[in-house]
Amino acid sequence: MMPKSISARTVVTALLSLTAATAMAQVVNNDAYLTDTRGNVSRSGTNLCWRTAEWTPAKAIAECDPDVVPKVEPAPAPVAAAPAPAPAPKPAPLPPPPPPKCDFSATLAADATFAFGKSALTPGAKKQLDAVASKAGSCASISSVRVVGHTDRIGTDKGNLKLSQDRANVVKAYLESKGVKSANFEAVGVGKAEPVAGVTCEGKMTKAKLAACLAPNRRVTVDVAGVGK
Repeated sequence: MMPKSISARTVVTALLSLTAATAMAQVVNNDAYLTDTRGNVSRSGTNLCWRTAEWTPAKAIAECDPDVVPKVEPAPAPVAAAPAPAPAPKPAPLPPPPPPKCDFSATLAADATFAFGKSALTPGAKKQLDAVASKAGSCASISSVRVVGHTDRIGTDKGNLKLSQDRANVVKAYLESKGVKSANFEAVGVGKAEPVAGVTCEGKMTKAKLAACLAPNRRVTVDVAGVGK
């Protein structure tokens, strides 16, 4: 009995399935799947790969067994390195320290420096002024020297003013002779105008007692300003 003839539609369908399966086949380089003569994986009509007895999960390929082959996660994009911080600016150099000052003052009691009512220096006065000159000589430079003569209130204003000026001039001249130099060197007499605070000497007194009480007012002051070495 002759088999029934296969319809043309059935043949076409079979050919299309075979063609699709062949087109979707993948070349595989192991023996885990059935392959054709070109090394392409053979597939069923439902597009499933045919495994062989040699198949193991290690031989699985993603196109046939996507659930077996571990997915390869894409490598993370490289993170750009943060730019290196700008170097800190170098600190400005510190200014040099200011030179030390060479300022001092000296007070000479007039009664020990001059004879009463006179403007000539006594030997004791010269010794005191030598010490002032020596201290001034320890300075690198002298910016100013101010000598001020003072008297008490005994006597006339005019007489006291002249006496205080004469004594200041004598002290200035002596210091200069000992090497004390300054472009701003002055000698001033103020008479009785600047008495020492707290020296009042009130009440009735003999002339001798009054003169003794007012002794602190009779003085010569020397103020030196300079720069140390």
